[in-house]
Amino acid sequence: MAFTMHMKASGSSLRASSSATRSRKALSIRAAYIQKAEYVWSDGQEGQPIKGMKFNELRSKTKTLETDHGLDPSAYPDWSFDGSSTGQAEGSNSDCILKPVRVVIDPIRGAPHVLVMCEVYTADGNPHPTNTRAKLREVIDDKVKAAVPWFGLEQEYTMMSKTTGKVFGWPEGGYPAPQGPFYCGIGAESAFGRPLAEAHLEACMKAGLNISGINSEVLPGQWEYQIGPVGPLELGDEVHLSRWLLHRLGEDFGIVATFHPKPVKGDWNGTGAHTNYSTLEMRSPGGMDAILAAVDRLSKCHPEHISQYGVGNEERLTGKHETCDINTFRHGVADRGSSIRIPLPVMLKGYGYLEDRRPAANVDPYVVARLLIKNTLK
Repeated sequence: MAFTMHMKASGSSLRASSSATRSRKALSIRAAYIQKAEYVWSDGQEGQPIKGMKFNELRSKTKTLETDHGLDPSAYPDWSFDGSSTGQAEGSNSDCILKPVRVVIDPIRGAPHVLVMCEVYTADGNPHPTNTRAKLREVIDDKVKAAVPWFGLEQEYTMMSKTTGKVFGWPEGGYPAPQGPFYCGIGAESAFGRPLAEAHLEACMKAGLNISGINSEVLPGQWEYQIGPVGPLELGDEVHLSRWLLHRLGEDFGIVATFHPKPVKGDWNGTGAHTNYSTLEMRSPGGMDAILAAVDRLSKCHPEHISQYGVGNEERLTGKHETCDINTFRHGVADRGSSIRIPLPVMLKGYGYLEDRRPAANVDPYVVARLLIKNTLK
């Protein structure tokens, strides 16, 4: 009987030992994964009505990696996702492919973790119809490269309370004072949501994005940040990554960032994405002639731009609140009610850049860059 009990004890010990060995192996395998890569892509539904007020066209998911792959996108593997859940495929053939194109440090998780901007491809290896980055790549030929186009996008957004659904900081029972004192305002009675705006600025800087600055806007609870100057592909990559960071930080603050062109009806400013654009010729002494030539060409394709500059833009481009009427094209120096504004310092110097004030806040940045290149350089 003692022998039997000993055998039972030995068997128990062996099982415990085997279990401990498996646990150690599992822990060893887990410890091998040292990097988190957040794959980010666009579902191609910029500004679609189905998004509603809480607009967010970006999707993302996390891949764990056994080694630090650095910041070279070619070092990261392709991945797949369920396109039937993003409006990019049918359920019977739903796999879409993510191809990394830009990698930056993840400022929220910290190094060595990264954000990986991706293009979307179909299973047969072709760019997905919603892949507007690929369409932009197609127009960047040697002539365009020689022109050295630069872009800067002024991304406006409005903060909405997650709990009340109202603009963040607005009184529950009504409206704040009429707009006027809120633009670049300071003080608790003027600036709503600054902690999120500051956290977003810090995150973009830590990620290495070319963010030029931030400011509170005319509508209380509305903010702006600027991306650029950067090249055409970099514009879309950095605007999308900065938007992703804004939404991600909004989770922590309980604030929803909306890019709706007219988040509050009535006598309030809309929300845009004014785009600064120049070529090497425009930026060189005597470049005003090139700027005016570009404006003239843009005047001839106004409907094409308007049709792709954001859904709901007609609510914003009314001819009021620092906009030109959506059906009208005009340019002017220092005129914020024009379609294309030439800044006064540019006119005084005789060279610099132009500002396209037509894009809505929910515009696809790759589309803006493609249309400006196509209609001024091709």
